[in-house]
Amino acid sequence: MALYLDKLLAQLAYPLGLALSLCLVSLLLLALRQRRWSAALLVLAVSWLGLWSLPAVSDALRLSLEGRFANRPVTELPAADVAVVLGGGIDSGPPSWPYPNLGEAADRVWHAARLYRAGKVETLILSGGRQPWQGKGPPESEAMRQFLNDLGVPDAALQFEHRSRSTRENALYSAELIRSQGAARVLLVTSALHMPRALASFRAVGIEAIPAPCDFEVKPEPAHALRWLPDAGALAASTRALKEYLGWCVYWWRGWAVEAGHV
Repeated sequence: MALYLDKLLAQLAYPLGLALSLCLVSLLLLALRQRRWSAALLVLAVSWLGLWSLPAVSDALRLSLEGRFANRPVTELPAADVAVVLGGGIDSGPPSWPYPNLGEAADRVWHAARLYRAGKVETLILSGGRQPWQGKGPPESEAMRQFLNDLGVPDAALQFEHRSRSTRENALYSAELIRSQGAARVLLVTSALHMPRALASFRAVGIEAIPAPCDFEVKPEPAHALRWLPDAGALAASTRALKEYLGWCVYWWRGWAVEAGHV
């Protein structure tokens, strides 16, 4: 139940959810003949939604997260005992599906394969469970295994963490596997947008991981008028970044995120 409640509250805090909530309150005020307040809330809802729909705003917001890390080839990363690969990029689907579907963050699995093939790690820990609202089916870590096998990574190089349903649980349960192996150096593979919260989550459970970011979204682009026109893709991208900031605040408040240099 707590997982569903967290999901609901998060959806209401995102741009679309908050804008729709303001519109509903605006309609209620209109029914109560509070036309001035109703109009003000409607303007606020449209303005709020429009702001996060601007590509220029979306890029700046995402760059504030992604810009903390360099987009480097795997050859420049240090060798490590293990690499933890966080789920979120592959949909395993129902049991009847023969192959998993690759999502926007599937670069995480590609990047893990690159690290393995470059000889940077000999063991990959695949961290990802299955959300209760997804119905029956294998956990995401199993879908990751299937994709990595297709990329030439053998089962002998893989370990699995099947229970996690959040970044907090990714860190908590992966830490158990890391400690059981006595691994001293750990690479963390996830999307650059997600990396700040992921690193802080692992730090909170006592794992000082080395970032191996991938799936960078913001590309250098010359200034032009289209960057200031609302775009549905920009709204979705802004929502992903706001999710990370909101998640960071919640994790920090709960003691689940620790900044570098803090204990």
